[in-house]
Parts: sequence; C-alpha cells; structure tokens
Amino acid sequence: QVQLVESGGGLVQPGGSLRLSCAASGFTFNRHAMSWYRQAPGKERELVATITSTSDFTRYADSVKGRFTISRDNAKNTVYLQMNSLKVEDTAVYYCNHAVMTADYWGQGTQVTVSS
Repeated sequence: QVQLVESGGGLVQPGGSLRLSCAASGFTFNRHAMSWYRQAPGKERELVATITSTSDFTRYADSVKGRFTISRDNAKNTVYLQMNSLKVEDTAVYYCNHAVMTADYWGQGTQVTVSS
C-alpha cells in the first residue's frame, strides 16, 4: 500500500532554514507528481509546492516563492522541501501528498515551528 513518511521538521528561529523529506513507497514513484501541503492551527490545509515526475516543472504558493524549493530523488523515492528565510507564519504541520484520480494519499505530517 502507499506509504508516505515525512521527516525533518522542528523548531527554528525566524530567518532560519529546514529541509523536509518524504520517503515514498507502494507505488511507482518516478511516474507521479508529488506535492507538499501545510496546515496551520485553525486554518485549512494549503498547497505549498508541486513537482512533476521528472522534475521539469515546479509550482509554488505565492507565500513561499523565492524561499522554498521542492526537489526529488527518484532513485531514493524521496521528495524534499528546502525552506529558507523562514517566517513565523510558516509555522504549520507539513504534509507530503501523492494524488491520483481516485484517491489522495497523505503522510502523518511533520511539525514546523518558527519562533524566537
């Protein structure tokens, strides 16, 4: 079955950096786009970034453009989210997502807290 396991979250000061990882299994990873979402307390889950199967196209939420970078390593079945210049408003649980026509798959999420 599909499994997505996120890691790399933590507590960081404003202006700092973190790199999230999502290890995927149970499907043909190199044939599918992957995404990162986040959900802050009291807010809806929002799309942060998406990357195509061959990494030839990426898309970002306006709020993270120029600060976050999504990438993937198809040999390792892993997708990454490099987060730089972090802001307090980036605080959220970050989720890895694999979507197909009939289903959405999510990891358990990893907490990112940006605070001084």
